[in-house]
Amino acid sequence: MLDVLDPPAVRRWFRHCADALGRARAEIDALNVFPVPDGDTGTNLHLTLLSAAEALDGLPGDAGRDTTWRTLARGALLGARGNSGVIVSQAIRGLADVLRQAEGRGADLRDGLVKAAELARAAVVRPVEGTLLSVLSAVAGAVRDAPDDLAEVSRRAAEEARRALRRTTGQLDVLARNGVVDAGAAGLAIILESLAEVVSEAYSDRHEVPAPTEKITAEADTGAGYEVMYLLDAEQAGVDRLTTVLDALGDSLVVVGGDGLWNVHVHVDDAGAAIEAALGVGRPHRIRVTHLGARTHEPSHGRGVVAVAAGDGLSALFRQAGAVVVRRDPGATPPLAAVLQAIREAGTEVVVLPNDGGVQAVAAAAAEVAREEGVTVSVLPTRASVQGLAALAVHDHLRRFDDDVVAMTDAAGHTRHGHVWVADREVMTSAGLCGPGDVLGVVDGEAALIGTALAGTAVEVARRLLSEGSELVTLVTGEDAPDDVLRAVRDHLERTRPDVEVTVLAGGQGGYPLLIGVE
Repeated sequence: MLDVLDPPAVRRWFRHCADALGRARAEIDALNVFPVPDGDTGTNLHLTLLSAAEALDGLPGDAGRDTTWRTLARGALLGARGNSGVIVSQAIRGLADVLRQAEGRGADLRDGLVKAAELARAAVVRPVEGTLLSVLSAVAGAVRDAPDDLAEVSRRAAEEARRALRRTTGQLDVLARNGVVDAGAAGLAIILESLAEVVSEAYSDRHEVPAPTEKITAEADTGAGYEVMYLLDAEQAGVDRLTTVLDALGDSLVVVGGDGLWNVHVHVDDAGAAIEAALGVGRPHRIRVTHLGARTHEPSHGRGVVAVAAGDGLSALFRQAGAVVVRRDPGATPPLAAVLQAIREAGTEVVVLPNDGGVQAVAAAAAEVAREEGVTVSVLPTRASVQGLAALAVHDHLRRFDDDVVAMTDAAGHTRHGHVWVADREVMTSAGLCGPGDVLGVVDGEAALIGTALAGTAVEVARRLLSEGSELVTLVTGEDAPDDVLRAVRDHLERTRPDVEVTVLAGGQGGYPLLIGVE
């Protein structure tokens, strides 16, 4: 039993609840009828908490309370998805505001939960009862008079969250009509139950998600047509003006953050106006616009993505994102027949991600054959795996096919790429003669430098890829990649570009110890 919620315990909590939300994702998605029945609340909460957990994974093991909680709050803010994810990120900020300055005992957690409820409610311009805001408020009320005991405070929070979750059905008409509890509140209950489990050191791999008691029916579409989300660099005064404008434009408005960085979420009919309003007060980035038309829980028939990948880790990443994967050996080109078969398997409207310049011609040839068979195919000019991952991240099967291709191409095009390679033979490159044992640094497909140390060359490749507008760095580790290479690049980025978000993926590719993508 823990007496103090120290930094290692915080890491265990957020990794545990991210995993738990991943397991419950589909069940929570099935409850999603408010504010729009788009069936993605569980997915959004999972991605939000995963971003927070991964931010903590990047810290050194001896990171203190202040660094841990600040990193956690920023990771949640940057990764927040959807209405519920944005609200939960603000609740995490409330916890962080209190606990980064305290020991993490029962009284501190109690004060943090109260602050979390206050900040989350203040972030929603027009709060609605019967949502996770109601559950947060109920939890804050339940722990206010709790003794200064970490286990007791966390137990009360988890138990009250579960009770308040059941009450949401009777607090909001749309929930009552469909016989469901609020989807966001169901996710919040799991987050707080995960906390109680970490404190009691009694973990569970199963958390209850109440199933609908009625058959969910489609509600009349009376709301806005688009969900608009973006990060915004702006001062408080500008954000106040923006909030007033967006409130007049749409609904489900949530603005969270602080210290010059904000996450904005709103449902509007005019997506362009919502983005233009942000341009008037600061710098919006990572803009996402999603159509809120009627959605089903199944993907659209016939739409798919084919991704070519070298390495078990990369293959798994593309599969998890929904792509049909064609495996190839490092430095090799897959057979045309394998790419063609993957296109046929993917559907009747297919985007192909070659992810290597040498694969482009084979992919184009397979696409020509598939078109003769009646398949609509678009081969994107992705020259690296990191570009393919960026393209797949914005794929939306609910968009028109042509619009989806444009969005994916744009995401890939805004991703610079590089890698390092230890030469096993003498090679003449545009950077000079590269002998056996030398390290070749490649930037955007061109040999850029030759070094003697793998870590130092990787750092220089990362430095050359970065620009003033860079926002996200993706590091994909290869098979048997030395630990010091990844550590050197991350340390360099932390020192020189603390403003960029860093994501580390285990690619498992042979031949290239580290792939680097910069968006």
